[in-house]
Parts: sequence; structure tokens; C-alpha cells
Amino acid sequence: MSRPNNDKTIEPSVIDDKMLEEMVKKQGPSGRAGQIAHSEGIHLKDVDHLQLDYQNILKIDNLWQFTSLTKLQLDNNIIEKIEGLNTLVSLVWLDLSFNNIEMIEGLDELVKLEDLSLYSNRISKFENMESLVNLQIFSIGKNHISDLESIIYLRRFKRLRTLNLAGNPVSEDERYSMYIPAFLPNLMYLDFRLIDISTKEVALQMHYSAIANLAHEEDLELKSLEKMRLEEEELSLHKDAYVEYLNGSGLFDSMYAEDFEASKLLLLPGVSEFVEQYKVEFTEVCQKLFTYGLEGFDTRKKEVKSLLECLREAKEDNRQNGIKMIEAFEDENKEQLTEMQHLTDSLLLENKIRPFRVEIDQLWSRLMNLEMQLVDQLEETTREFERNISEIVSTYIENVQALISQCRDMENRNHENMLEMAMSSYDKMGKSEGDEEMPEELRALFIDKDTVINTVNASHDLHLLKIDNQEDKMVTKTNAWLRDIIEKLHVDEVDRNRNRVLEINIYVNHWREELDFLELQEQ
Repeated sequence: MSRPNNDKTIEPSVIDDKMLEEMVKKQGPSGRAGQIAHSEGIHLKDVDHLQLDYQNILKIDNLWQFTSLTKLQLDNNIIEKIEGLNTLVSLVWLDLSFNNIEMIEGLDELVKLEDLSLYSNRISKFENMESLVNLQIFSIGKNHISDLESIIYLRRFKRLRTLNLAGNPVSEDERYSMYIPAFLPNLMYLDFRLIDISTKEVALQMHYSAIANLAHEEDLELKSLEKMRLEEEELSLHKDAYVEYLNGSGLFDSMYAEDFEASKLLLLPGVSEFVEQYKVEFTEVCQKLFTYGLEGFDTRKKEVKSLLECLREAKEDNRQNGIKMIEAFEDENKEQLTEMQHLTDSLLLENKIRPFRVEIDQLWSRLMNLEMQLVDQLEETTREFERNISEIVSTYIENVQALISQCRDMENRNHENMLEMAMSSYDKMGKSEGDEEMPEELRALFIDKDTVINTVNASHDLHLLKIDNQEDKMVTKTNAWLRDIIEKLHVDEVDRNRNRVLEINIYVNHWREELDFLELQEQ
């Protein structure tokens, strides 16, 4: 029988190392297995079940070492907040019943959780459970859930089969028994009772219209989320290719977004029409840059993929040849080693050990030669790749710079025209032509000729800076990618070679140690 969870007569306990050690030992294996575990020590990272019930625990803490835990029992304590569980990513079963919890939270990392009990707490709302995609059993009876419509929140859990809500105010609602089966059609058990087919059919019929509308809204939301996901994936691809926001007027808009003087210049007669045409032409070049950037990224990816496949095949072929050498050696010599282990004639043993050592040395030489052949093969393949990819990147950068140069030329022409139109307006102001029609914010720019020129030049400089930054990003990041991929190839190959040489030496030394042992026995 569960004790009342409002017991204030006992001092709260803390989940500390001492408690955990005691509980793990207590719940560990018994008998001989328990003695072994006690003598060798139990690693907390290997514990998969842990019971911490009836410990008067106030706060969940210090469980970070239990990385393999699949079942955690924390029922019948005085816990007020769900916390300290974020490292228990393997958790499948969690019991927090009979506590003082008021809010569902702290479960974000428990994506494997299938069975959750929050029975007999003080929870009034379903929330913060979105990550529990594998939830199958949910017990939240005897809480403060009162809103029947809030049950719709649980529709997101497509695997939910068992739900306990008994003892909540919501269970007293006269619509309860039909509302739950209707809006949670995948549910099989409600409040420990099987929901029969006829009940589901009647419930669905009663709420047909509302469910149809809800399903439609969920479908729209799902499509919206899918659209957002695809857009995020697409943007991620564009960022990897260094061409984000170039498939439109993004770069052009950024040129004018921070250009506060340009908004005033656009008020000049004929300027807005001219800039709109400039935008169309500029965006067309950006679209070419975007397309070329994606094609270049795809070309580089294919080149790397081709190289990695070539390297994989060479390594696998070399590995198989090494296995054949070792198998041949073992087939020829294992029986001989067994025979030597039973020899009692020291002279005969010495005569057999000497040529055996020669054979072992020859095996080492053959394996090392095989490795050196692979090193040379991989080095040549990598050099060829470096030549090809460097040429690809060089050509790519030249073409990027050519397209960026077109953008820069268009901006220079735009500047010349803008300056000409601004000076024309300045001259008209000097002759008092159209003075009355000029907006006040624009009139301030026409104090004198230098102010007009400086304003137009400042706008131009800002635009060129944006264009230069785009060029610098594409060129610098592509060169950095080239440098990083080549460096990684060399580092990976050094590591592979070092590990392979170590494997060969370990294997050969094993045989040498066997012979050393036989010689020691002989002495």
C-alpha cells in the first residue's frame, strides 16, 4: 500500500552517492554472482534497473552516471519537480507516481520512453511531452486534470495504447466515456478497462463532425510542418554550397536594407523605376550564381564520393590479401607449433624453432610490404584527387568571380546613373525648378553639391561592400573546404597506416612470444 505523499514528519532525503551505492548493491545480483559483483565493484553506467521508491526523496539528482538505465522507479517520495533525467536517454520505463509534482516537464531527452506513470500527483495540464514519440502506456490518474478537451493533446502519441485518467475531475464529466475513445481512436485500454469495438464505433459516430474538422486541421498542420522541414533542408543545402538567399533578390535586398540614404534617393523623379529594372537584372545574375554554386557543390561532392569509394576498394582488397597471407601462414604452421609444444628433445626443438622464426620474420616482411604497397597506392590516388579537385575548385572560383564581377559592373552603372539623376535634380533646385514638389527629407540632401555626391557615393560603397562580402564568402569558404578535405585525407591516412602497422606487429609478436615461451621452457 502506498504511503501518503504529503508526509512532513520525516526529513527529506537526498539522492547522493551513498544512497545510490546502497540501492545498487541491494538490488544487484545475489549469491555467487552478487559476491563477485561486490568484490569487483558495480559500474553505475552498466546498471539498467534502479528502484528509489519510498526514500522520502525531495529532488531528483545525481543520476547522470546511469547512462544505460532503462527502468527507474521513483514512486512514493515527495518529489515536487521532474528534473535531472536528461542524461537517461535509454530510459523505457519511468514511475513517478505518488509524489507532489505539479507540472509535466524535464522529459525532453527521454525519446525512448514507452511507459510513464505520474499517478497521484498534482498535475492539471498536459504539456512538454512532445518528444515522447514512443509512449505506449500513460498513467496520470488521481491528478487535477479537469479540461476534457485537453485530451486532444494526447492525439500526437500514435503508439499510445493504455491510458489511465481515473480519479481526475475530468473523469466525472458525463461525456468522458465516449469522448476519449472517439478522439483517441488508437487507444485499447482506458482506466484499466478494454475499450470494445462497439464503444469505439458509437463514440466515433457521436463526434464524427468534430473529429473530421480536427483531422483536417491536423493534416494542414502536418503539411505545414513538412513544408517547413523541407525548407530548412533546402536552406541547409544552400548554406553548404555557400549560396543561401541567392535564388532571388536576397543579395539585392540586403544592399538596400541598411542603406538609409537610398530610401531618400528613391524619391527622386525616375529613380524608383530605374532601380526596379536594376533589381531585375541583378537578381538574374544572382540566380545564375545560385545555380552555378549548387552545381559546383554537387560536382565537388561527387568527386569526393568517387575518391572515398576508390580508397575503400583499395583498402578492402589489401585487407583481403593480408587475411589470405595470415590464413596461409596459420594453416602451414599451427600444427607445427602444436607439435613443438609437445617436444621433449631440446636439440630437435631448437632446430624447429630457428626456421620457424625465419618464417615469422618473412610473414612480417610480406605484411609490411603489402601495407607499403597500399600506402603508395593511396598516396597516388590522393595526389590525383588533389590535382582534379584543385582544378575543379580553381575553375569554380574563376566563374564565381566572373559572375560577381557582373554584379559589380551593374552596381557601378547604377551608381553613375544615380549620380547623374541626383545632380540633375540638384541643378533644377538651383534654378528653382520643381522645388515646391520635393519632399522635405530629400530637400535636406541638396544643401550643396558635395553633400549630394557624398550621399550617392556612400550608398554605392555600401552596395559594393555587400557584393564583395558575397564574393569573399564563396571564395574563402570554398578554398577552406578544399584545404580541410585534403588535410583530413592525409590525417586519416596517417592514422590508418599507424593502426595497421600496430596490428601487424601485435600479431607477429604474438607468434614470437609463443616461441620465446617454448625456449624458456626448454631452459
